[in-house]
Amino acid sequence: MGKPSATGFGRRLSSCVKEALPGALKTMWWVIRITAIVSVVIYILRLTGALPWISRSLEPVMSFIGLPGEASLAYVSGYFVNVYSAIAASASLNLSARSVTILAVLVLCSHNMIVETAVQKKTGSSALWIVLERTLGGLLLAFVLNLILPYEAQGTLGQVEAEKITLADSIGPWALSLLKLCLKMSVLILLLSIIQQILNEFGIMKILTDIVRWPLKMFGLPSDTSFLWIVANTLGLAYGAAVMFQEKEKGRISQRDIQLLNTHICISHSNIEDLVLFVSVGGIWWVILLSRWALSLLLVWMQRLVFHIRDKFS
Repeated sequence: MGKPSATGFGRRLSSCVKEALPGALKTMWWVIRITAIVSVVIYILRLTGALPWISRSLEPVMSFIGLPGEASLAYVSGYFVNVYSAIAASASLNLSARSVTILAVLVLCSHNMIVETAVQKKTGSSALWIVLERTLGGLLLAFVLNLILPYEAQGTLGQVEAEKITLADSIGPWALSLLKLCLKMSVLILLLSIIQQILNEFGIMKILTDIVRWPLKMFGLPSDTSFLWIVANTLGLAYGAAVMFQEKEKGRISQRDIQLLNTHICISHSNIEDLVLFVSVGGIWWVILLSRWALSLLLVWMQRLVFHIRDKFS
């Protein structure tokens, strides 16, 4: 009795891999192309010294939300690249816990904007809406936190230099970094696709749905977004949206549910690794997490209200 059961289990696993592979490969290739293009553009900006210049032009905005002008480099780096680049840029500044927390919320709402917007747009959401929600949402939260967080002693700021890298010294490390990122994304997308097939095949998705049902209801999200919500909150928006696109193609999730989930994960995603990174440099974890949860909750219920009004008068 054991052997047939094991054989059947193996067949089901093999079937899950075969079903996941075509869609995963298609998504991997698309995400890698977008990532490579953005990486090349950012590399050129660094090579020409344009990135620090862009950062300096944002100093008035930084002062408006209670951050020193030098923090603009971290914001711009995070906005166009990723959280790691923002952390690296902020490492040269001796910021207080208050300032790190505000910067963290700002960056976590609107990092890796080009790539993540492209991935979310592929799910059917408006690119302009995504950029506006993430950019303005981050600035709004930073502004509110600047008003309500108590002030504390601010350390002496380090000097952020307008570094202009050279082609000979930088092209090797840049290419290696891009290769590692593409490999990491490919492996994760493939694994996520296979895991999702397994969860559906063996009925585990229903268990997950039951576990996160109440948090999802509070956030205004439908139960069929449970796995995608878990992926976005643990691994990040790009991976969550990539898997979401596959779910949409298979007809497992409606466009309205995608819009609701995108509204939420635009603001609140990657709440493990990225959160830990900012906490490691002095951020207050519960402020960073709860503030983004609060805004995402508000925006989703506003989106549901828009849907209700639209249905009523259509």
